[in-house]
Amino acid sequence: MGPRRKEHLLYRRRKNNQKLQYQALKALPWNTTPIGHTTSDNQHGRKETRSVKVTCVDETIKALRLPGANLAIQLHRRRTAGRTKETRETVSNLPAHLAIPEHINHYMRRHWTIENRSHHVRDRTFREDASTVSTGNAPRAMAGLRNLAIGALRLNGAINIAKACRHNAKNPERALPALGITP
Repeated sequence: MGPRRKEHLLYRRRKNNQKLQYQALKALPWNTTPIGHTTSDNQHGRKETRSVKVTCVDETIKALRLPGANLAIQLHRRRTAGRTKETRETVSNLPAHLAIPEHINHYMRRHWTIENRSHHVRDRTFREDASTVSTGNAPRAMAGLRNLAIGALRLNGAINIAKACRHNAKNPERALPALGITP
């Protein structure tokens, strides 16, 4: 095998349960940092405006156990329905020459698509967080089997995975053709 490719962490969120990192990110000069990219759209009956600011990380943040951090990113989101405002600061090891605010905005938004299509289904339908499998490679193997089941059901046109699981549970032989097995 060749050398391992270095992955860039684009979305590493810092919450206020990590006080020092949270305070250091909040203390960056966001007021003087220009907005890099703004988008507005109307979806689900609400208008949402998102703005992204990107700045280089200084030594104080790198000293807070974030040695690979190169960038600090601030996402400000404003929704008209419900009149909510939210600001999130994140860090990334993405090099500055690759930090295009338009792309960062897109990737941060797409993060929730992955969360909703995979992790949410695995947790709600298969109750992954309540699993007692916790030793060796068993958790990884179980996650792989759950992903296989979700993928097979989606390939066969299932939109509601929980409903499809209930349908196949009544007669387990129904699931075999989805896996390419003929009874």
